[in-house]
Amino acid sequence: MMDQVKFRAMKDGDAADYAFLTEHEIEYTKGTADRLLRALVALDEGLSGYQVTRLGHSLQSATRAERDGADTDWIVSALLHDIGDIFAPYNHDEYAAAILRPFVREQCAWVVEKHGDFQMLYYGHHVGGNRDKRETYRGHIYFDDCATFCERWDQNSFDPDYDTLPIEHFAQRVREVFARQPYDPAVLRPGARAPLVS
Repeated sequence: MMDQVKFRAMKDGDAADYAFLTEHEIEYTKGTADRLLRALVALDEGLSGYQVTRLGHSLQSATRAERDGADTDWIVSALLHDIGDIFAPYNHDEYAAAILRPFVREQCAWVVEKHGDFQMLYYGHHVGGNRDKRETYRGHIYFDDCATFCERWDQNSFDPDYDTLPIEHFAQRVREVFARQPYDPAVLRPGARAPLVS
C-alpha cells in the first residue's frame, strides 16, 4: 500500500499515483468546515481598532442574517464574508467568495465577492475612494441583494451592545454547507434568487 506518490514531477505520475492522491484529497476536504471555523477565530489576531473584533463582526453579521430569516447559504456567507481579512487584505471579498463559490448559491458567492465595492458607499468619500463604486454593477440581477446584504448585515455589525450569537451556534451550518458536493448545479442555481429577509 502506498503512503506517498512515486513521482517527483507531475507528468511522471501514473493512474495509481493519482488514485492515491484523489483518495487523500477527498478525505482532507472533509475537514474544510472545521479549518474555516478555526480561521474565523484567528480573525481576532488581525485588524483591530473597531469596537468589536473581526470575529465579533462576522458573528454579528451571521446573527443578523439568521434573525432576518435568511436561509443557510446566506447565514454561512454572512459568517464567512470577511474570512480573507488576514491573508488577502486588499481583496478579502474575492478570497471569501472563492472559498464559498463551490458550495453556495451563485447569488451568495456574487454578493460576497462584490460586497467590498458596495461597502464603499458608507466610507469611500472619507478615504479618497469612490463611494459610488457599486454603480458599476447597477442592473445586475444580484445588485439589490448585495445592497441589502451590506445595509442590513455588514455595515451595521460593529455594535458591541448587539446580542451576538457564539461561533458554536453556527458550526453545524458551516459543516453542512462544506459537506455538499462541490459545484452541484442544484445548489449553485445560477440566476436564482432567494430573499435575504423573510
